Formats: sequence, structure tokens, C-alpha cells
Amino acid sequence: MIIDLSGKTAIVTGSTGGIGLAIAQGLANAGASVVVCGREQSRVDTALAALRPTKAGALARGVVADLGSAAGCKTLIAAEPAADILVNNLGIYGAKDFFAIGDADWEEIFQVNVMSGVRLSRHYAQGMQARGWGRIQFISSESALNIPSEMVHYGVSKAALQGLSRGLAKVLAGSGVTVNTILPGPTRTEGVNAFIGEMARERGVTLEEMEALFLKENRPSTLLRRFANPEEVASMCVYAASPQASATTGAALRVEGGIVESIA
Repeated sequence: MIIDLSGKTAIVTGSTGGIGLAIAQGLANAGASVVVCGREQSRVDTALAALRPTKAGALARGVVADLGSAAGCKTLIAAEPAADILVNNLGIYGAKDFFAIGDADWEEIFQVNVMSGVRLSRHYAQGMQARGWGRIQFISSESALNIPSEMVHYGVSKAALQGLSRGLAKVLAGSGVTVNTILPGPTRTEGVNAFIGEMARERGVTLEEMEALFLKENRPSTLLRRFANPEEVASMCVYAASPQASATTGAALRVEGGIVESIA
């Protein structure tokens, strides 16, 4: 299968590293003109440098904005008024005892993980609908279906994205615009390495040993039995953004290594 996204503009939020950067690279390799988004100019510049060797890397550009706020979303929209592909990847997480998760924590995680996608999709979907073609993705998580007791607020925010995606797919039914969620499992990114690394230091084991322990203790149903790489998740996102995926909408596409105990 040859995926050609030449002539398409793709916005990927939270794309200065990890899964977001891998998605941006995958889309640029398929020919899309990619817009990288991040809060720091230096990280945006580094991400753009990483995109230069790709097929459409010369077309890549960056926007510096805090998309976890309404003002930040307005900054992005002003800089890039239209897009053919929107990947709502931006997200934060962190382990915290449920009884210690205060209102401010809930508000922050919903503003970043959920409302950024609401605000941007509300704008860009209208242009896609008018043009009769578009792709919107929400990067959710297996934690949306398998709420982790160590970070309930994160799982709930990702479950909200599932509902948002399905509802928006219905709003855009028959328009030529598809809307889907992508559900990664544990993925070896910089952020996850730091998260697992802290756990490894607390338990006096190596990072590799802690990854195995984490899967055994926290995700025992994994069939992959390892952490995924960002590029493995990105491959699903690139396909879902392609013309070949035109009949896939309103779906939750799982790249979680079989952790979720369901055949649906």
C-alpha cells in the first residue's frame, strides 16, 4: 500500500517529541505538509530539524503555543487557519493517588487532554466539511477502557475523548470527513521513560527490568509483552489519515498490544 498525502496540510499537536513527533514524521514521509506544535521555540525548532530529512520535510513549519488554553488554540488557528488532517495528540499524565487528585488537577488534565481537542476540532472540522474531505484523530489510550487505579483522572480524560470522537463522527456523517480515536498502550517515549525511570530508581532496578515489572504488575493482559515504539503507533495514525481509510470513521483503533480484554 502506497499512502500519498501530497498537497495535504496536517496539524499534529504535542508534536515536539514522543508519539506526536513520530506521527509528524510519518505524515511528512507520506508527503503531507506538517505543522508542528509545542510550547517552547527550542523544542519546535528541534522537531522541525528532525522532519527535514523526510519526503515533505522542507514544507514543515512550526507554531509555538500552549494549546492547553483557549488563548493558545486561538494562536494556532490564527497562524494556520485551515488543515486537511488534525491529529489531537497533546496530552499529560502522571501517577497520583485518587484522594490526592484535587480540583485543579482535574481541571488541568481536562483542559489539556480534552478541551484542546474540542476547540481545535470545532474550528478545523468546519473547513474540512466545506471542502468535502478531512481526517480528525484523537490520540486516546488503552487507559480509556482499562482505567488505571494509579491515575484515574488520566483514564477518565481519555475516555472522554472516545465519546467526543464518536459524537463528532456522527456530526460529520456523510461529509467526507472521518473522525477516529487511536488507542496506544505503553509506549517507549521520553516522557514514559522518565515515568518508568523514577519507578526504577525507587525500586533499585534497571529501566528494562522496571518495564517488565510494570507490564507484569500493571498491564498483565498484554499480548505484545513489551512496550511499543512511537513509530508503531504512528503507522496506524498515518493509515487513518490516508485516502485508503475513507470507510473508517467513528472507530477506536487499538495499537495497545492486546492489553484490553475484549474482542469488540
